[in-house]
Order: sequence, then C-alpha cells, then structure tokens
Amino acid sequence: MPPRRSSADFRPTACWENLRLRAELLRRLREFFHEHQMLEVETPLLSADTVVDRHLDPFCVVPGGDSGLPDPLWLQTSPEFGMKRLLAAGSPSIYQIARSFRREERGPLHNPEFTMVEWYRLDDSMADGIAFLGKLCDVMLGRGPAETLSYDEAFGRYAGIDPHTAGVADLAAKAAQSGRPMPESLSQDDRDGWLDFLLVEMVQPRLGIARPVIVYDFPASQSALARIRPGAPLVAERFELYAEGIELANGYHELLDPQELRGRMARANAQRRADGKPTLPEENRLLAAMESGLPESTGVALGFDRLVMLAAGAKSVDEVLAFPFERA
Repeated sequence: MPPRRSSADFRPTACWENLRLRAELLRRLREFFHEHQMLEVETPLLSADTVVDRHLDPFCVVPGGDSGLPDPLWLQTSPEFGMKRLLAAGSPSIYQIARSFRREERGPLHNPEFTMVEWYRLDDSMADGIAFLGKLCDVMLGRGPAETLSYDEAFGRYAGIDPHTAGVADLAAKAAQSGRPMPESLSQDDRDGWLDFLLVEMVQPRLGIARPVIVYDFPASQSALARIRPGAPLVAERFELYAEGIELANGYHELLDPQELRGRMARANAQRRADGKPTLPEENRLLAAMESGLPESTGVALGFDRLVMLAAGAKSVDEVLAFPFERA
C-alpha cells in the first residue's frame, strides 16, 4: 500500500520568504549572464543519451507500448550533452537553468529532482573559468572574492597528506585517523575511493568557512570530461567551488578529443560493473559533435538549490524548494 498522506502534504516545505529569495536569485543570475553576453538555451531533459560516469546514476524511463520511442530513455543528470552539441553547431557562449535528475542518497543537500545552472564560455582557459565562477559567486552570495587552493594544497592543509604521491595504504591509514566509519563498498585498492573519502570527511567540511574557496587541479584519474594537463604529476584541469563546507559547483577546461572520451566512458562503465551498477550507453550524439569539432571552452555546473540554501541561511534544500520529492 502507498504511504498514508497527511492533510498538510499539499503545502510547500519552503516559506514564502525563501521562495521570493529564490526568484530574486534567478533574476540576478539571468542579469549576470546577460551582462556577459551569454545566450540562454534549453535542451532536452529526456534523451536516449546520458552522461557516463561512475558516480552519476540517471533515472531510466521505459516508454513501453507502441510509442515508437527509443527504449530506454534517460532523465538527464545535467544538460551537458545537449549544450555541447549546441557549441559544436556554432553557438556563442551559453548558459541554461535546467531541471536535472540523479538517483543519489536523499538528504539535506540533495533532492532527486533539482535545478542545475550550467554554462560554457568559448575560448576560456581554466584560469578564466575560475575567475568567472568566483565573480558569479560574489554577485550571488556577497561573501567577497573566492580563495583559490590547489587540490594538493587542500589535502596538505586539512588532511596532512599528498594526494598525488601517497599510496593506497597511506590513504587508508589517514582515513582511519578520521574516526569516521568506512563504507563497506570501499575496496582496499580503490585509490580514488580513498581520496574521495578523505575529501568528504576531512577536507571538504573545512573549505569555504571564512569565504568561498575554489579547489583546482584534481588528480588525472578524476578528470570526468576535463582535459588532462601534461606534467608531473598529471592533473585534470577541473575545479570546484565550496562554501561553508558544501560543494556548489564543478567546472572543467573541456575535453575536446572524441577518442579520449570513448576511452573514458569505457573505463567508467568498467568501474560501474565493478561497483555492481548497470552500465550506460557509450554511443551518443556528443561523440558525433566532438568528431565534428567542439570549440575550446570552459564549462561549469552549479547546484542552484544549494546556492539558495546558503543565501537563505537554511540547513536543507527542502527549505528552499516548493515541493521536494516526498511532496512532489
């Protein structure tokens, strides 16, 4: 039987003050992008294509019947694929305020359906992308210029370890010092898994407390769709924005090589199989777009609900959403 609903379930979980603030921040966002000559676009939320990532789990939609639609379809975890197709087709710098969907653990910082702000600026370097994100953060939150900190500096400062040279045993030993329970699914040879554990449990809670911070130069093994910069150590030209210990945005100096993308999707699916997750389709229209020529750009995805939550001084995204999952 479905859960019994109370007579108050029709009401929003956000107060009107927070909903007005949300609308004001949306207005401020659009003004900011307009001032920087960026075009607002819309791309499909439901597609036969989906981002292939070890940690991103999309909702699957099976049309059924005689609809003639592809089977399965996917609710998008971000508008990334569609927006990059527009870039390859000759668009200017673009942004989108999109509903996105992820099957992640429900909690104070995540609702399965959420609002993502994503943008791509042509010809930007990673340094340009970091500067633009910092400027937008200041306009939206008014907390002053963001601090910049490399990934290895963040780990050295808050975890006392070099994330690029430490072995798995050293990372596991440092994780044990945190006093946090270890996930049963964390394999002893999963180096990135241990780095993620240390980031979440020891580093992230101390980021962006006095003012927002942007962490950059992630390990090459965590590149996702960012390009890798040659050198020692190899690093991904990827950066993330944190405020009050909360991750707000993830940015890439974008990968342009379609063959490299094929390899990364295959590796991500191999990791998903090892994690006991279903694999995701590796053939998609993004590959065709990249083969035709994706222009140089930096892209950023920002979690708008979390941004509003911080601006409102709230403790949960439910306080800034009209109807979270349980009342959807």
